[in-house]
Amino acid sequence: MTIAEVAQVVPESHYTHNEDRGPTPSRSNPAVIHRELTTLDVQPGMRVIEFGTGSGYSGALLAELVGPTGDVTSLDIDAYLVKWANLIHHERGLRNIRCHVADGTAGFSARAPYDRMVAWCTPPLLPEAWVAQVADGGLIVAPLPIATVPNMTVVAKIRVRGGEPSVEAVFNGGYIEATSSPKENLDLPGRWVDWETRVPSPAWISIAWREQDDHLHTGARTALTSLLKNAHTEPYNRDELDWASWRTFAAAQADPQLTMAGLTPDMWAIGHSTPTSAAVLQQDGTILADRAGSPSLTALTNWLTAWEEAGKPAPGTYIPALVRDSWGWDLHLTQ
Repeated sequence: MTIAEVAQVVPESHYTHNEDRGPTPSRSNPAVIHRELTTLDVQPGMRVIEFGTGSGYSGALLAELVGPTGDVTSLDIDAYLVKWANLIHHERGLRNIRCHVADGTAGFSARAPYDRMVAWCTPPLLPEAWVAQVADGGLIVAPLPIATVPNMTVVAKIRVRGGEPSVEAVFNGGYIEATSSPKENLDLPGRWVDWETRVPSPAWISIAWREQDDHLHTGARTALTSLLKNAHTEPYNRDELDWASWRTFAAAQADPQLTMAGLTPDMWAIGHSTPTSAAVLQQDGTILADRAGSPSLTALTNWLTAWEEAGKPAPGTYIPALVRDSWGWDLHLTQ
């Protein structure tokens, strides 16, 4: 069956807005779920694992795709979501899926190996446990960071052969960070936040050069303050702002001064910072800097010029490479 066909028999709202449980917070867009599961290429009889049970909707789709001879394992760190998903699956007569409370970054070796693996949350890198638990020739579809700041991700299609992963394709997208406990503040990234303030309104900053900052986070704190108080502002009006392209380009530069911030609710900002300067471009096209002549503003302007001259490349046009780390693989992108 195709995704379009199984979507006709799985009642999305029954999972996402269940009348007994209520709506599921931080749920993924169904169209994006359908895209990832199409990429996953699930066949009847397969053993599949998903990380991020959520509402249970994606698991129900997987259960239909593998059919009665297949098996789906679903993991989530939130026991509340797991209990409800198991109940809803049971009430709908699904017997080939079981949800468990677990830290998904460790996988679930008890039911391995898996023919297919999909993640609806972003680990800090591709975990070694995931690769070890995929059958030879199997597929992983998961969001992965492309920089050590939040929200810099792509969705990767990864083939595992002989215990080694290789990226077959990348797509624009990303999901909530995988965390070791249920996430209470959905407005704050779950990883790599170097400083935050909560009054008069929530704001945060993430700096790729955090190892050079001191134990008081003076550099991150100074950068955030300079962007929030009496900041120099100017518009980005040279061309249309393609955020997905800009975000990927900025991450792919692998510049140690890369910075991401959330200065206002529901809006991200990407740019450059040092212990004494900061400049970012917000999603609304506003550039903020510590001052008009800021070195960080010059660096940001140069990045934007390079991005424009490169033709604002789409995320899927980059060359992906997995680089071995201590407990997994980092994903790097190059043009």
